[in-house]
This record gives sequence, structure tokens and C-alpha cells, in this order.
Amino acid sequence: MFSLWPLPASYEQGQAVVWLDRDLTFQYAITNQSSSASNGTSNLNTASSYAIVQAAIQRAQERLLNDTFVPWKFHPRHSDFEPAVNGTKVSIKSVTIQQNETDSTAVLKPMAGEVSENYTLSISTTGTVAITAISSIGIIRALDTFTQLFYQHSTNSAVYCPYAPVAIVDAPKFAHRGMSMDVARNYYPPSFIMHTIDVLAWNKFNRLRLHATDAQSWPLDIPALPELSTKGAYRKGLSYSPQQLAEIQEYGMYRGVQVYIEIDMPGHTSVIALAYPDLIAAYNIQPNWSTYAAEPPSGSLKLNSSAVYEFLHTLWEDLLPRLAPYSAYFHTGGDEVNPNAYSLDDTVRSNQTSVLQPLIQTLVDYNHDYVRAAGMTPIVWEEMLLDWNLTLGSDVIVQTWLSDESVAKTVQKGHKVLAGNYNYWYLDCGYGSWVDPPPSTTNPYYPYNDYCTPLKNWHLIYSHSPFASISTTNTSSATYIPPSSLDLILGGEVHIWSEKTDPINFDAVVWPRAAAAAEVLWSGNQDADGRNRSLVEVGRRLGVWRERMVERGVGAAVVQMVWCTQDERGCVADGLE
Repeated sequence: MFSLWPLPASYEQGQAVVWLDRDLTFQYAITNQSSSASNGTSNLNTASSYAIVQAAIQRAQERLLNDTFVPWKFHPRHSDFEPAVNGTKVSIKSVTIQQNETDSTAVLKPMAGEVSENYTLSISTTGTVAITAISSIGIIRALDTFTQLFYQHSTNSAVYCPYAPVAIVDAPKFAHRGMSMDVARNYYPPSFIMHTIDVLAWNKFNRLRLHATDAQSWPLDIPALPELSTKGAYRKGLSYSPQQLAEIQEYGMYRGVQVYIEIDMPGHTSVIALAYPDLIAAYNIQPNWSTYAAEPPSGSLKLNSSAVYEFLHTLWEDLLPRLAPYSAYFHTGGDEVNPNAYSLDDTVRSNQTSVLQPLIQTLVDYNHDYVRAAGMTPIVWEEMLLDWNLTLGSDVIVQTWLSDESVAKTVQKGHKVLAGNYNYWYLDCGYGSWVDPPPSTTNPYYPYNDYCTPLKNWHLIYSHSPFASISTTNTSSATYIPPSSLDLILGGEVHIWSEKTDPINFDAVVWPRAAAAAEVLWSGNQDADGRNRSLVEVGRRLGVWRERMVERGVGAAVVQMVWCTQDERGCVADGLE
């Protein structure tokens, strides 16, 4: 029952049992450095490496010694599946960690692919454990894998690994493996966001994008514009101070999860009107809000107002320098811009694309100049490139969500791209409409589905990939990409929007389904021969991983009932229609 998640790129296992010594120690060294970095070397990179690795070692020790996961659900009912506690034991007393290169300064906030996450991990039948990696981030990934190889004995007297010898050579398939988390429509305490960062790291995600503001609330404190959150947050105390935001980002940095921010505009900005009403057009039009926006309250940032640019200057001068030490990216939004809002914009008074496009171009150029000046790379939603036909800088990354074809079109235009097709990787879909139907004798809204129903189960999520529908051979295909351009597909993000999600149900909505996307992004959904992996095997491993996450405090939803997991054949469809 080899149960690693996500599956490593290459692994071999045996059937010998090795036991964990309660006094387990770790030895960490960097090639061409002194044997210990703990003496406070003057090399900033080495010092940072030491701090990152020592924190990862401490977390691994806590996991190994405190996890209480007994995998009884994955063995036949009442079977004696555990090794004998009494008798001669081979113990793991130390773990040797060798970092083969000194970290660059980019290790703290890398661009996609800039810092290696590769590692090797071996466990011998004599209890010798060795980890090698190029970077401290690779060591984090290795230690997270290492902790998954052990189980608590049901007597609570020992921890064991039944797989020796183990040989793992691992590296990610995609450089950008992220989750988009909406913290605007419902508020999440900093402690919960940090909890989510922990779970992301265990699943080998390396990005968390906080969708920080939206039409409904502005929970981000901007000291230079204090009324944005004092009036825009749902209530006092439900906003993130500069210190809290920095703590969240630093927390992610030490776990190899870069936290970056999205401020969506020009749409999804109506909340700004609570503090600065003159900056927003078509604010909260009722009852026909859908004429002007994707969601209530309607409202978009005015496009031809000098006051808007004064506001943006103050916003970016305050926010971006605070984010830059922790983030290589900043997302400026750009989705779901409704032209009708600008027929009510007193600085435009038109909903014609020919009028609006150059104004949106000016806005995006202005914002991206500030992002670059802060040392970060801009990201936009696909509509800015594919619908509004903006001219974007060659550095701009485009986030797609509407289709697989959008990925191909973006690459064909020469831009780096993030995948995340809502038909597969939107985790909020399928829970029903959050908008109540109006009183009516006839009800066209029945059965009250949301726009992206059905729910995306883990099988469907696992079936999808950033390379889905891409052709590298058929030059006449609309989704043709030459093989030399595949590296423009950086990876992808799974999305959780919060219209019907908050800290109470978040874990059950997100996990373990997001873990399915994590494996696709880390090692793909095909084996070394290019065949789709068996979903029976994948489901069993995901079930084990769900139980381990639950033991670690994650309220993840169940994968299968225990009868299925205890039966060696599992619960497999019989093939009959």
C-alpha cells in the first residue's frame, strides 16, 4: 500500500520494515559550506537556507513523532496488518540532508522555475536515510514526502515504515502549481489562511493567490487610504493589517508556498464606492444589476477619470512596496468587465468596445508600470488579451479560466499562461445558486443551479491537465502549439470562490479534491509510458492521503466508504450501462 501523494516522478520500494527512533536527529550541510550553517554565516543566502531548512526539519520531526495515523481502513477487516512491535528492530536514528548548491536570493520569492524543487530520498533496509536537493525548497519537498512514509502503530508505542528500501527521484512537472483563494466575499482569519498554506505545502503546491478584494468587500488595510477597509470591510476587525499580510506571506515563504495578491479591476470594484463614491460607475443598480455586472453589487472603476488615477497612484505606492519582499507576482485582474457599466460612467458614456478598449489599455498599462517598478511581474485574466485584445508586455502572464482553447490562444500570442478551466478546476461549482429567485408565479430558475454546475468531483479534476486539448502535431488545429512553445504553459491554479464557502466548510469543499489537481501539476495524470493512471489506484492513494490530512486537522471530505477501502478489489463500476 504505497500511498504517497502526490506521486513522485520516480520511486522504488521494498517490503522491509524500519522503525523510527524517538531521538531521531537530522544533519544538514550545504556543499562547499561549513558543516553547519547554524553559526550565523555572513552569507545571506546560506543563512536564509539554514532558517528555511531548520524550520522544515522541526515541522517534519513534529509530524513524525506526533501523527497518529493508523491505516486500518485500507486493510481487510480485522486483519493483522501491522508489524510486530516486539523483537529485533532496525531503527532510523538519523537523516542526512545534503544541499548541493547555495541558494540564490530568488529562493525567497522565485519566478516559475527559477528555483529547483528537485530532490532524492533513500531509505535503506539498515535504517540509513539520505536526502539530497539543489535548493532548500527541494529539501522542504523531500521532508514532506518523508513524513508520508511512516505510520503510527496501533499500540501507540512506535512509528514504522513498511517500504524499505525506498528510492525516490522527484521533480515537478509544472513550475507554477497554485490555488486561488477568495478572501473578499467571505472573510478568513489569518490563522485559517496559514492553515491552508500548510495543507498546500503538504500537497506540493507552491503558489497561493489571495483574491483580496471584490465588489462585496475590501478587507485589505491600506494605511494611505484608510477608509477603503474601515468602510469596505464587512465589520471592524475583518480586514488584514499590513503586519498580518506580511506574516501570512512570510509563513508561506518558509513552506515553499509563495503568497501573492490580486486586486481585480476595473470590474469587481464597486465596494470602493463606500469610501470613494465618485470613482465608481453604475454602483449597485437594482433590481437589474445583471445588466451591469456578473454579481451584485454592480459597479466598475471609471475609465476616464483623473481622480481614479490619483487613487491608483496612492494605492500602488502604499501596497506594492510592502508585497515586493515576498512576491514575484502581482495580479491586476481584468475578468468579467461589463461594457454596459460604462454607459453610466460620466467620464465615458459609452458601452462600445471601440471606445472602451483604448481606455482599458491605458488603465492596464498604468497599473503594470507600477507593478514592474516594484520589481514584480504582472498577471491578468484572459479577457484582457483574448476579448479586449490589449497589447500586453512580453513579461505579462495570462491566467485562463474559460476554456482549454484559451490556453492555446494565449501561447499562440507569445505569452506565458496559467491554466484553470472552470469546467474542471473550479471547486465552488455544483453547490447551487447563491442568488435567490425573485417572487414569481413561474420560476425559470428551478432547479436553482449555479452557473458552473455540476460539482467537479476528484475523478474529473484528475482527468484534466494544463496540456489538455493541446496539439503539438496538427498544425491546422485551433489548439496547435509547437513543441518549442510548451514551456510557456507554466502550470495552473485550482480555484475556490467564496460565495458559499467560509472557514466552516472550506476544508470539506476544497480537500481532497484540490489534492487531485496537485498531483496533476506535480507529476501528471499519466504514467511513464504515457498511459492514463488507473483511477482505482489513484483513488486508493487519495483515500489514504485524505485520512492522513484529517489526522493532521484538515476537515477533508471522504473519498470512499470503508467497505470499499477494506476490500482488496475496491468499489469499481461493473461496466454495465
